[in-house]
Amino acid sequence: MEPKNDTRISDFLLLGLSEEPELQPLLFGIFLSMYLITVCGNLLIILVIISDSHLHTPMYFFLSNLSFVDICFTSTTVPKMLVNIQTHSKVITYVDCIIQMYFFMIFVALDDFLLAVMAYDRYVAICHPLHYSVIMNPRLCVLLVLLSWIMSFLTSLLHTLVTLRLSFCPPVEIPHFFCELNQVVHLACSDTFLNDMVMNFGSMLLVGGPFSGILYSYCKIVSSIRAISSAQGKYKAFSTCASHLSVVSLFYSTIILVYLSSSVLQNSHSSAAASVMYTVVIPMLNPFIYSLRNKDVKRALRTFLWRKTNKG
Repeated sequence: MEPKNDTRISDFLLLGLSEEPELQPLLFGIFLSMYLITVCGNLLIILVIISDSHLHTPMYFFLSNLSFVDICFTSTTVPKMLVNIQTHSKVITYVDCIIQMYFFMIFVALDDFLLAVMAYDRYVAICHPLHYSVIMNPRLCVLLVLLSWIMSFLTSLLHTLVTLRLSFCPPVEIPHFFCELNQVVHLACSDTFLNDMVMNFGSMLLVGGPFSGILYSYCKIVSSIRAISSAQGKYKAFSTCASHLSVVSLFYSTIILVYLSSSVLQNSHSSAAASVMYTVVIPMLNPFIYSLRNKDVKRALRTFLWRKTNKG
């Protein structure tokens, strides 16, 4: 019989991106700047969509939800890392680690589901334009977002509950800048078979399901665009989903890079550095992608800033 470890772990150590002391001020400056840009950029997108009645459509309703989720997504990891760098500490309590892991999984799952919902919205807009307002009615839009939240909460709760049953042998050092599920589970002293099964199931549900929906939607979109006779019509149809396609490509390519190549990366810090792309960089880039490649958002943004400037 395997001896049971009765020691209750109270703290974990987050090793971060680098243990070199001279690099810590640089990392602090870079991540603080990226975090502020992410929060301000996504918050501006939300305010612009709320303030402009022309943007009160399903497409921008989903975009405002994605921007809110991106703010929360980044806020679960970066502030704690900044505090640890500033205080020269690597400690995160067991409770804080579990809470961080729980909310991180909620928001990464929400990102995934919302991207799939936005792909469905573009599919209806391009393939069934005459029935768009009937199909994508306000009730369905709210229902799709609500369903995304419920699925994300339940999936994250399942992962968290099976993680709570694990025991850890001190000291526990996490080679990451946040409590990432896979890293935490594989540092446990107890058997992780159930956790591995749940993680595999969760990966199939969270990545395979929405990604399959996105692929199906874009296959139908491409078929519809090819059927359009004029080049101008094709360009106009494709431009409505270009921003979303850019975000999807960035999100899934970095997820694949991190998780499928994790076995190749021998250095744990290299894996943590790769995770920066989808946890920090992509949420920061999303407002720029949607504003720079979307005429409606650019127009609404200019109007919003003009009003604020005049009031000021």
